[in-house]
Amino acid sequence: MTSPVVFVTREIADAALAALRDACQVVVWTEQLPPTHKELTRRVADASALLSLLTDPIDSVVMDHAPKLRVISNMAVGVDNIDLAAATARGIPVGNTPGVLTDATADLAFALLLAAGRRVVEAERFVRAGKWRTWEPRLLLGSDLEGACLGLVGFGSIGRAVARRAEGFGLRVLFCDPGKRAEFGAIPADLSSILREADFLSLHVPLTEETHHLINAHTLNSMKSTAIIVNTSRGGVIDHEALQSALQERRIAAAALDVTEPEPLPKGHPLLNMDNCLVVPHIGSASRRTRERMAMMAAENVLAGLRGERLPHCANPDVYR
Repeated sequence: MTSPVVFVTREIADAALAALRDACQVVVWTEQLPPTHKELTRRVADASALLSLLTDPIDSVVMDHAPKLRVISNMAVGVDNIDLAAATARGIPVGNTPGVLTDATADLAFALLLAAGRRVVEAERFVRAGKWRTWEPRLLLGSDLEGACLGLVGFGSIGRAVARRAEGFGLRVLFCDPGKRAEFGAIPADLSSILREADFLSLHVPLTEETHHLINAHTLNSMKSTAIIVNTSRGGVIDHEALQSALQERRIAAAALDVTEPEPLPKGHPLLNMDNCLVVPHIGSASRRTRERMAMMAAENVLAGLRGERLPHCANPDVYR
């Protein structure tokens, strides 16, 4: 009996690939950049399973070119790159990797908060440029954390993990997420109150129609001129043109972005040339342990789907009804 074919859209952790190879024929896309949409539709023609990344748009066209496809497994928490309705209509379960990256992403959110608040990258560039001549009382003054207000937009597992870290730094934490109970000293508030009071604003919401460009010209104008925005959720939560204007005009102090719209930003984009904007390449989950666990969870979803079992982590549970 021929083993099922699994197309993996990028090289992932060795242990996860080994688990797949024990039961399947594994085809791995080894290029640095993701497969194009055209290439993806060609590669899935004989695939029984697809292990994708958030950079891979899996739409109805891709699915229509994959008549043997029995499972899609996304190596990510979010699945906004996949047409879930189209997958469900075709009876294809879609897996994801929830929970595994909470602490790694919260660590990075706090690292960005500290780096932007204390102007770490700007200071490092200052030294490398040979501009550091002596200790100066007014050189590169940043923001204090003790007693400052941290506003969390989204209070899921990552938002709560950031609140837990904020306790140790003496931050006063407000959060906005209807239905979520207060934890770690965080106080529920409405978005408008958070925007007015936040010295630091950290975003932890999924990208939906409601959250697309949630941070825009109007909301930015509600914030303090000394406020700092951190985004480790999805790039589309922020209107980048509005953010660019607010940073240029110093209507807010700084931004630190792990995610952008698009990804990556085009070479020469104004946000990449601003001292008060820090951009890193979507590394929220980029710790060795986390990425290994994500890859194994994605592989386990694939194997369960190929066995005809319910996925351990399914993003479209309606497919089983």
